[in-house]
Amino acid sequence: MKEDPAAPQTSQARPGPLQQGHPRRSWAIDTTPLRNPAYRRLFWGVAATMLGQQMTLVAVPYQVYDLTGSSLLVGVTSIVALVPLIVFGLLGGAIADAMDRRRLMLITSVGAAVTSALLALQALLPGGGNLVLLWILTACVSGFAAVNQPTRSAVIPAIVGAEGVPAANALSMTVRQAGVIVGPLLAGVLIGAGELFLAYLVDALGFLAAAVLLRGLPSLPPGRDAGPLRLGAAVRGVGEGFAFLRTQPVLLMTFVVDIVAMAFAWPQAVFPELSETRFDGSSNALGWLFAGVSIGALVSGLTSGWVSRVDRQGAVVLGAIAVWGVAIIGFGFAPSLWLAVLCLAVAGAGDMVSAVLRSSMLQLAAPEEMRGRMQGVFIVVVAGGPRLGDLRAGALASAASVTVAMTTGGVVVVLAMAVVALVVPSFWLFRASRSHA
Repeated sequence: MKEDPAAPQTSQARPGPLQQGHPRRSWAIDTTPLRNPAYRRLFWGVAATMLGQQMTLVAVPYQVYDLTGSSLLVGVTSIVALVPLIVFGLLGGAIADAMDRRRLMLITSVGAAVTSALLALQALLPGGGNLVLLWILTACVSGFAAVNQPTRSAVIPAIVGAEGVPAANALSMTVRQAGVIVGPLLAGVLIGAGELFLAYLVDALGFLAAAVLLRGLPSLPPGRDAGPLRLGAAVRGVGEGFAFLRTQPVLLMTFVVDIVAMAFAWPQAVFPELSETRFDGSSNALGWLFAGVSIGALVSGLTSGWVSRVDRQGAVVLGAIAVWGVAIIGFGFAPSLWLAVLCLAVAGAGDMVSAVLRSSMLQLAAPEEMRGRMQGVFIVVVAGGPRLGDLRAGALASAASVTVAMTTGGVVVVLAMAVVALVVPSFWLFRASRSHA
């Protein structure tokens, strides 16, 4: 497909939501970035891949348990996916800062499509598949996604301009939340009908559609001269990224506050116990508990028009994470299922606001030549924080109770946000209007 060399200039010149000359009063999600043809391709690429990715996240553990009957091996599968996510998330960010990002997104999308297609084929093997092959392919899919995701995030400022970043992030994260809700439901229907093959195939077709859309993007070179791409250079790039991060308190705190929120108040590990004890083994309880955070995040995304107009982004992030902490405290005490789900939805809404603004701060405050590496660290933090939270919540719930595990974690989160505001005033005072002045 022929590229339009004028596309980047046109997209960057488009006025963002803070440049319109009049206040926008609507609370509805800001769709201004969708007027940008390049961003539309990126957005629909995310939409095409999210449904299938969430279906695969359900299909893989189901297939592992079906093959082995072991919950332990299901847990091992999570580590199999996490390791390449961490390794290639960091390396992928460095690679994204050293080569044309459009090309890198194309390579990883095609790679993920091929690997997902192989997952579908292995599901047709005699005996319902092969565990070792399933683990290898799962690791490959995770590795491709770990490079693809930070690269997609790193190109957003170049496509929509600095003023359009918060709205663009809100749109992308909202469609992701829709995928988080719909994908597992559709996967459950297909798996229940004995169509595990189709669950994987949808993922392959989604990545293929994304690759077709990405072909229409203009060239997206990194913010520095790119030499030959070598592994040693990529590893050094990761080190340079961490060295840079140590000198940037605002960027560093975008990661720290999320790790605190997830490590101390991620509730997922206690859902099975709650559904069997407090909620009397209700057949619908577990599903509602798992959906609660995503429901709140989706509603928050659909009403996020105000988020793209926030200037004091650091202060609002701390407030949103404090809301997360308070909601988790309420969840810990909730005596009924509907109240527990409501608290989780409020927590999810706060987390959505925090995620949109933290991502925007990261994209705006990081220089162009560092954006890929910063997004790579972001992916690792987002993936690792909840797993630390599962470990803490599960251990404390077993030693004491679910209420103790959740309420103490929520209190720690609220207090930690107050400490960050006092100890790191540059984060509390961060203004989007000054970061790209």
